Amino acid sequence: MTPNIHIPLSNLALDEFHDSRIRCAILGCGMMGQEHVSYIMGYSSKIQINYLCDPFEPSLEKARKIMTECRSSEDPLVVGNPLNSQPCLLMDEEDLLRHVDDIDLLVIASPNYLHTPSLLKWGRHDITILVEKPVAVSRQQHDELRSVSTSSDWQARVWVAMEYRYIPAIAKLVSLLPETIGELKMITIRENRYPFLHKIGDWNRDRYKTGDTLVEKCCHFFDLFRFITGQEAILSKMKTLAQRGVNYQEEDDQPTVPIIDSAYVTMPFSSNSTDTTVTTTNTSREVGNKWSNAIGCLELCMFSEGSRHQEEIIVTGTKGRLEAYLPENKVYQFCRPNHDLWSDRSIPPPSNSIHHQVYDCSNVREIHSIESEIPKHQGYHYSSTAIEWYHLLKEVQRYKHTGEFVPHVSIDDGLRAVEMGIEATAKLANDLDDGEKY
Repeated sequence: MTPNIHIPLSNLALDEFHDSRIRCAILGCGMMGQEHVSYIMGYSSKIQINYLCDPFEPSLEKARKIMTECRSSEDPLVVGNPLNSQPCLLMDEEDLLRHVDDIDLLVIASPNYLHTPSLLKWGRHDITILVEKPVAVSRQQHDELRSVSTSSDWQARVWVAMEYRYIPAIAKLVSLLPETIGELKMITIRENRYPFLHKIGDWNRDRYKTGDTLVEKCCHFFDLFRFITGQEAILSKMKTLAQRGVNYQEEDDQPTVPIIDSAYVTMPFSSNSTDTTVTTTNTSREVGNKWSNAIGCLELCMFSEGSRHQEEIIVTGTKGRLEAYLPENKVYQFCRPNHDLWSDRSIPPPSNSIHHQVYDCSNVREIHSIESEIPKHQGYHYSSTAIEWYHLLKEVQRYKHTGEFVPHVSIDDGLRAVEMGIEATAKLANDLDDGEKY
């Protein structure tokens, strides 16, 4: 695939007639769109926002205001640059699509149910797309997007916005694997949080527009299960328990079937490896993987404001355990004692036999080994969106130089996370025997 720009950025003259920065459009200027705007402005020497598009005028104005507030008077590419004085404001996606040849990077941050339709429109063009999760909200959308995105008609380069991968404590936990814990056996992800915030038209209360909570919210966590284990969940063996209708009881316009407010989802993993045995020192004994594959548990509670931890990621292996806590932003490491340290197995291990270490993850740049400056505000995801943009911009620039683009989170990754959420929700429907199909 031929890049849009063939000349290395460093060789382009930055004069009043030409701007070499990445040309960006924002489709959807609500809460997440505005967060992306704030971080893009923090990288204004590399990227400019030319278009803002949203059917709700107050959201457009808020995004434009954020751009104005973020402009640095010390940035020569912003001050006095006629190409970046104000973005073009549009209220219809079709109007924005007419400008596709003037856009290098599109951010899709519209309501969930619009992600697939937008990807199907823009994916046929030579453009880079950052799309918010989830990439689909139903089996039909999932199947159509997978089919089209793997066809010869697909031209776009897609990076799925899974910001949780870049949260400092989570990134630190991943960096410590597998040496610190040995073979991974168990992973638990827990979120204790407040209910969904109000959105325009309350679209996020409609499970058909969100995919329901296990897709809308939890595709982040299903992505983390895959990312941390390096394995795929066995979808046929997923099990789900959930509760609905706990939140929003004071509201008059409750849907017939409310969205999920809390859930447990359990799943086994498969490494998809050709190795079906675990070899021990006793070569005469072989243990099938079915007895030792990693297992995972997701716990979600959307009515637990004020919890000590909002997110917890706990990974346990044959040699130890890692625990990441947010917003504390620390990782705790525990190492199991060997036989020398715990020789008398008739009593619990001595307290001094268990090695432990605490990692403070408050220095975002240090955790991610980034030497250059990055935007300092935390946003909604513990500064992870700043890191996501740092890597995305590097990859877009690499594509301009080489024609190669490797997203950290591919459209396949996004679809697999959605598939896990859809399957978990379907298992709940089967348990309730309500005849509902997802």
